[in-house]
Amino acid sequence: MSAPEDVPALVIGAGPAGLMAAEALGAAGVKVLICEAKPTVARKFLMAGKSGLNLTKDEALEPFLERISADWLRPIVGAFGPEAVQDWARGLGQALFTGSSGRVFPVGMKASPLLRVWLGRLAAQGAEIRTRWRWEGLEGALFRFATPEGTRVVAPHATILALGGASWPRLGSDAAWVPWLEEKGVRVAPFRPANMGFCVNWSDPMRRHFGQPVKGCALSTGTETVRAEFVISTRGIEGGGIYALSAAVRDGAVLTLDLAPDRPLASLAERLARPRGRETLSNHLRKAAGLDAPRLALLQEWGRPLPDTPGALAALVKRLPVRHAGPRPLAEAISSTGGISRDSLTDDLELTALPGTFAAGEMLDWEAPTGGYLLTACLATGRHAGLAAARWLQI
Repeated sequence: MSAPEDVPALVIGAGPAGLMAAEALGAAGVKVLICEAKPTVARKFLMAGKSGLNLTKDEALEPFLERISADWLRPIVGAFGPEAVQDWARGLGQALFTGSSGRVFPVGMKASPLLRVWLGRLAAQGAEIRTRWRWEGLEGALFRFATPEGTRVVAPHATILALGGASWPRLGSDAAWVPWLEEKGVRVAPFRPANMGFCVNWSDPMRRHFGQPVKGCALSTGTETVRAEFVISTRGIEGGGIYALSAAVRDGAVLTLDLAPDRPLASLAERLARPRGRETLSNHLRKAAGLDAPRLALLQEWGRPLPDTPGALAALVKRLPVRHAGPRPLAEAISSTGGISRDSLTDDLELTALPGTFAAGEMLDWEAPTGGYLLTACLATGRHAGLAAARWLQI
């Protein structure tokens, strides 16, 4: 093993939070070493951007911050909120557009063009990135890494930990760091899935609908209602409409579907009461309630036996209970909740048990829905930790 390498600032984890922390340090004139366990950087960021990089949500700051679960993180996110994220992306040469839902995307949609320019900015600041450097724990104040050249030890003056939570471990967020920090007295809340789908034990007739999107529904937990698509998958239900309410459902809320949100209950009951003659009930529902095949299949799957009276049938169409078997596994979730607890951190996101070591991103105990909230908060906490580490180095 070589002698410890002295570095001004060490960032472990090259996702959005880590790269933003490195940028904040570099802008303060601090030379940064970024260590990433995977062969390439920002793998989860790039994967999330495959279907369109949703940078943030163009909405007023107060309702935006309400979607961040941890009250104590909201001032940090507010200091680098939706407008700031958009200005930052434009500063990287990215033209942006806002969709009808308020979600903000690069015009080119993909994450890779933004990432290339961002890495160029970091290189110009003097940052060095080392891939295939996997953190393996602490030796006193030293950080030990497994590298292609063998074990290496780094002696940083300040450190940012941005290793992610526990979702998508194949992309790097495997929570292997938890026992190393707990040994030092850092309290870590157990990880649970967030922004995830739910398991459903489908009957055989549902097989023909696997992979189909469900459109034209309103999803509700009783306290919150959203209108968004979701998908019938081989293992259950997933997609934007499900993810938006997944935290409440995971924690025990009953999820219901309004399969005909544009038809008032009384009007729907009146239409269903009309004689259908020799027409099948399925065709009658399709015409009277405007149900397409996926919605009709869900009604038959979760509503059996269907009520005999038009009023009760209309009520079921308007409030269909979703019968699920719990969240999909943590490894399949888009993000996670749990992580380093507030009482183990200062306001600067410094670990009280490890002075000079800061944490950011999904390592912290919080959650937010997809739709730009999650990524914005990761960028904001990375920036906050980077600025705090820069101040630490000036003391």
